[in-house]
Amino acid sequence: MTSPHSVPGPGHALSQPGGALSPPDGALSLPSDALSPPSGAHSLSGGAFFPLDPALGEPVEVIGGKAHGLVRLLRLGLPVPPGFVIGASACRRFLRDGRLPHGLDVAAGWLGAESVSVRSGAAVSMPGMMNTVLDVRGPITPAVREVFESWNTPRAVTYRELHGIPHDLGTAVIVQAMVHGDRDEQSGSGVAFSRDPGTGDPHPYGDVLFGRRGDAVVSGECNTLPLAALAEREPPVWSALVAALNLIEQHYRDACHVEFTYESARLWLLQLRPGGLTPRAAVRVAVDLADEGLIDRREAVRRISPSRLRAAATPRMVVTSPPLRKRHAANPPTRERAASAGVADPPVRNTLADTAGLVARGRGASPGVATGRVALTADAAVRMQGPVVLVRPETSPLDMHGLAAAVGVVTARGGLASHAAVVARSLRKPAVVGASGLDALAEGTEITIDGSSGEIAWGAQASIAAGDDPHIGRLLAWADAISGDDSPRPAEERLSAAQDRLLAAPG
Repeated sequence: MTSPHSVPGPGHALSQPGGALSPPDGALSLPSDALSPPSGAHSLSGGAFFPLDPALGEPVEVIGGKAHGLVRLLRLGLPVPPGFVIGASACRRFLRDGRLPHGLDVAAGWLGAESVSVRSGAAVSMPGMMNTVLDVRGPITPAVREVFESWNTPRAVTYRELHGIPHDLGTAVIVQAMVHGDRDEQSGSGVAFSRDPGTGDPHPYGDVLFGRRGDAVVSGECNTLPLAALAEREPPVWSALVAALNLIEQHYRDACHVEFTYESARLWLLQLRPGGLTPRAAVRVAVDLADEGLIDRREAVRRISPSRLRAAATPRMVVTSPPLRKRHAANPPTRERAASAGVADPPVRNTLADTAGLVARGRGASPGVATGRVALTADAAVRMQGPVVLVRPETSPLDMHGLAAAVGVVTARGGLASHAAVVARSLRKPAVVGASGLDALAEGTEITIDGSSGEIAWGAQASIAAGDDPHIGRLLAWADAISGDDSPRPAEERLSAAQDRLLAAPG
C-alpha cells in the first residue's frame, strides 16, 4: 500500500501522543491473574471468560471472529481497549435453557473502567445484525442478556438464511473498556479501509466523524466525512492509523478494514475485518498485491472465484430519458408524505431537476445498476409486487427484511461504512448513500440507481457493460499461463482451468 509512513515490525507499538499504543502503567487493564479465572466462579460449561490478550489461542469457533481479530491486533502491538470475551458456548447454553454464566459483573470489575461496551462477535461475520450496548456503567448482566437474545431476532435469522449460516452457532460477546469518540474536541470515530473497497485503489479510504461515537458512523444516522479529513484535523492520529493499516495489510497479505475511535488524540482499534471489497476491487487488489510481492501470481488467481470474476464486470447506467417531472405532476408527493417516511430531514431542494433524467445523486456505495419502484419502508419493500428499490433516511438492522427483498437501496444519510452500504455490499446489491433531493420520490415511482456513480434517475434506464479492465486482463493472462491454454473462451472458464490445475498440483 502506498504510504509515506514507516511501518514498525510485529511486536513494536506505534508511537502517538501520550506514548506507545499499549495502555500506560496504571491504565485500564486486566490483572495478571485474570488469565486464569478462579475455578468454578468464572467458568462456563464448555467455555470460560477469556481475557483479550496476545497469548489467547482459542479458535474462532470459541471466541468469535471479532475477538479473534482483536487478538491479532494485540499481537501486532496495536492499541485495543482492554476487555474479555464470553465464549459462544455460553450463548448456546442461554438459548437452550435461559441460563447466563455466573460472575459476569465480577469479571467486568476486572477492567476497572468507568464504563464498558458489550458487543456481539459470532464466528461468522453478521455486520449490524445483533445488538450492541455502549457506555454500560452499571451491572453488565442485562446487557449480555440483550446481546444473546438478539441472536434470534428476525433480522439476524433473515441474514443467516440469506448467507447459509447455521442457526445453532450462537455468538460470543466481547466486553471492553469504553473509549469515547465524543470525549472532547480531539476525539472522534470512523471506519478505515487499507484500500478503496469500491475500486481497489491503493490508498486509505473510509469515513470519519469528529466528536462522535462509532455507532453514529456505522448506523448511517448522519453524513460522514471522508477519512482523509482526519489528516488535516489530527495529523498524529492519521499517521498512527495509516501505519496500523500498513502493518495489518502486511500481516494478512490482503486489504483490511478497521473500526476505530480516537479519544483525546489517542487512537484505539475496535474491530478488524479482512476483505470487504466489491468484486471489481478484489480483482485489482489481488493483482496489485502480486505486483507488490505480498502474494505470488498463483495466489492471486486462487483468490478470485469464477462467480466473483463474473460480478467484477459491473454494468453502468446510461441515462437516456428526459426529465419526467410533468409525468408526476398530477400526483406530486406532499411534504407531509415525505416527512412521514423520513426521506428528507429537512427537505433538500433537488438541484438536479434539469439534468436529463436524473432525480438525485449521492455516493456510490455498492456497484451495479438496478431498476425498481420506490418502497419507503422495509415492510413496503416486502409487500410490493415486482422489483423495488428501498429508499430510507438510513437503514438499521430492523430493515433487514426489506434489504433482502429489494433489488437496491438508497439512503439520504450515511457514508460508505454505514449499515446500508455494508449490508448492500455483502448482498451484492447496488446502493447509493448520502443522497439529497429524495423528497421528490413518491412510493411506487420507478427509478434506476447506479451504485458506482451514485446517480439516481427517473424510470427504467439502459445500462452498458463495464469497459475492459486491465487488472482483469492481467489476472486472466496469469491464469492462462498456469493452465497452459490460451485459446479463446469465456473468462470464467479460463480462471476455472487455472484453479483446477493449482488444485491438482502436488503440495
